[in-house]
Amino acid sequence: MSASAPADPWFQTLFADRIGGAAYGKSTDIYKFEKIKRAKRKALADHPGRKLLDFGIGENDDMADPAVRLALAREADKVENRGYADNGVQNYKDAAAEFMRRQFGVALDPVTEVCHCIGSKPAYAMLPAVFVNPGDVTLMTVPGYPVAGTWTRYLGGQVHRLPLLEANGFFPDLDGIPADVKERAKLLVINYPNSPTGAVATRDFYRRVIEFAHKNRVVVVQDAAHILLSYAAEPLSFLQVDGAKEVGVEVHSMSKGFNMIGWRLGWVCGHPKIVQAYADVKDNSDSGQFMAIQHAAAAALRAPEIPVQVRAKYRRRLEKLVAALKQVGFRCAMPGGTYFLYAAAPKAAGDRTFANAEEASQYLIHDQSVCCVPWDDAGAYLRFSVTYLAADEAEEDALMAETVSRLKGMGLRF
Repeated sequence: MSASAPADPWFQTLFADRIGGAAYGKSTDIYKFEKIKRAKRKALADHPGRKLLDFGIGENDDMADPAVRLALAREADKVENRGYADNGVQNYKDAAAEFMRRQFGVALDPVTEVCHCIGSKPAYAMLPAVFVNPGDVTLMTVPGYPVAGTWTRYLGGQVHRLPLLEANGFFPDLDGIPADVKERAKLLVINYPNSPTGAVATRDFYRRVIEFAHKNRVVVVQDAAHILLSYAAEPLSFLQVDGAKEVGVEVHSMSKGFNMIGWRLGWVCGHPKIVQAYADVKDNSDSGQFMAIQHAAAAALRAPEIPVQVRAKYRRRLEKLVAALKQVGFRCAMPGGTYFLYAAAPKAAGDRTFANAEEASQYLIHDQSVCCVPWDDAGAYLRFSVTYLAADEAEEDALMAETVSRLKGMGLRF
């Protein structure tokens, strides 16, 4: 006799509609990253002697620089750093402003135009709360980071998706947005260098964004998490372009460019009124990041050699991955930025055909223990990350050779 399903808790009908209401927790849908985790576990169980080649990891594989870790230890021992940071310590905001001037030539008032965030993710949750009322629209590029869109819907707003198509250089078609959508739009969320496509913004694109924002009275939020991992040219900030600060803010992160992913720290900078409003929402949402972390991050921001070293490593790994995947039929090229390689998914392998990127990804994991992330939002693509674990270049080369060896015999067709 099968066990009966557990009864719903007494508060089942009290869950908010934004997370599913009375149906919360009953969906059988499986998030794609959970599907990948399950497939990886099965591949390891079915082939215990075969190493999993994991290109699906989306986080830096190195620890923060030793000098930054020493700064953290030093600052953590200071009694004055024990309390609430609220909207940030001035040392960190000063360092962020110094970094923006040194790296991009952007002048910011560290008191009124910079505010820290506990990683960029919470900033994308809070910024919609600054502007979005029920019925308002947030314009968001896809594929992309969904948090601002999720919170827009939580607040009763709507999300209008802007597909990033290869034919358009992975830039959104701003001219193609329907008039009624533009009329209700409050926010335009963009992300360059773009994750996962790897596209980098141009000054001309940013000028068009600024013109669009003025014409349609839309506030711009530019996600600059990967900005220091720019390869085609020097990193370009949205705020470097004339007029950008008049229409929005840019959100920076200590994670990607400084190997500080678990430290949870970034900053919002740009128009002082938007920064102030964000800080007001933030003040009612959290009590700030641990002050010792902020002081250590200030030391990182004042060490320009750190992101140069991080960028050189991921550039090298991406060049090797592009060369390896080309050998097995992938049509790919060095991305302009990020540590991701976004490539069209194979349509078939041998006598097996794939309806979409998810099917291709699952097959690669099950058949050859090669893990990557599928994206089907704007065409069928696979995202390969070069944040895999490898102690040195010899291990990197061995991993590339093994990847080619496994994929070459699959008969991939594109």
